[in-house]
Amino acid sequence: MNQHHYVAIMAGGIGSRFWPKSRTSYPKQFLDILNSGKTLIQWTFDRFTNFIPTENIYIVTSEEYVDIVKEQLPGINPDNIVAEPSRKNTAPCVAYISYKIAQKDPEASLVVAPSDHLVLDTDTFEKVTLQALDFAAHMKSFVTLGIKPTYPNTGYGYIQHETMPVAENMYKVKVFTEKPDLEIAKTFIASGDFLWNAGIFIWQVSSIIKAFEKYQPEMNELFATEKEKFNTPEEKAAIERIYPQCTNISIDYAIMEKADNVYLIPASFGWSDLGTWNSAYDNLEKDYLGNAVAGENVMIVDSTKCMISAPDNKLLLLQGLDDFIVVDTEDVLLVCKKDKEQEIKEYVAEVKRNKGEQYL
Repeated sequence: MNQHHYVAIMAGGIGSRFWPKSRTSYPKQFLDILNSGKTLIQWTFDRFTNFIPTENIYIVTSEEYVDIVKEQLPGINPDNIVAEPSRKNTAPCVAYISYKIAQKDPEASLVVAPSDHLVLDTDTFEKVTLQALDFAAHMKSFVTLGIKPTYPNTGYGYIQHETMPVAENMYKVKVFTEKPDLEIAKTFIASGDFLWNAGIFIWQVSSIIKAFEKYQPEMNELFATEKEKFNTPEEKAAIERIYPQCTNISIDYAIMEKADNVYLIPASFGWSDLGTWNSAYDNLEKDYLGNAVAGENVMIVDSTKCMISAPDNKLLLLQGLDDFIVVDTEDVLLVCKKDKEQEIKEYVAEVKRNKGEQYL
């Protein structure tokens, strides 16, 4: 293992599209969505311990989730749990962890990855991530992992790349695009040079700090001014001064879409962002009628292609439903057509307007 290789696992989101299972107080990265015996953050942590020194793995999360992280990842040094005082999207998160690690190891190369994604082929994932770390260090560039699309998904962002490789399986990025509608997604797939954006980025901390200096000078100044306090008892107070002044912006918008030295490795390693109940459905075993069930006490009658999640201690009987999402929790029952799942965030907003925050 290379002692200059680091990972920052981002675990501060609230996973609202997995409502009502995912709640603000206990979001999806801390849940065993697929009934696998491990939570999503545990899978992610274990995946990286195969090739990154454990002492170099950091979790960046919200202050309110620190105790959950400690409970679920007992093998991590508590000092490696980095608490954000507020949610400001991924750019401040990346600036914070990059400056923090740079103070400790100026030669560090860093992988930034979400905590709640599924990777089935861990050997291939390790291979392409190590390739990306090597390329980023030698070329002082940024690398992202693009997933070869299997169908025109409208829930993912896409990345277009040049057609000629600059090295083996390494391509220069042309453009990042937001989630498309179905017709545009179909043209992306047909073109052959668009990949799903997995939200996994690799770079040297010195390179990303230079990019913040160039493209986000105001945000960079906030962190640069306080950097001597990182990894000291003064860090918490410094971050509490910095974060209220940070722009709420993603690393894609803040840096990646502006930089001219971003490269991409096309890969297939059984990836899913597990962002929706349909993606959970895709990754669960189905019965002979195409129903995916997460729960020990579910009975199904005359129902097909449903995604069902229910507590083990409650009997749930379904009759006559086709292509539905059914999620039962202690205090909320969601019954929703599968093709309406992108609207679950809107339903959650409606619940908040009508019922307050007790069900969120």
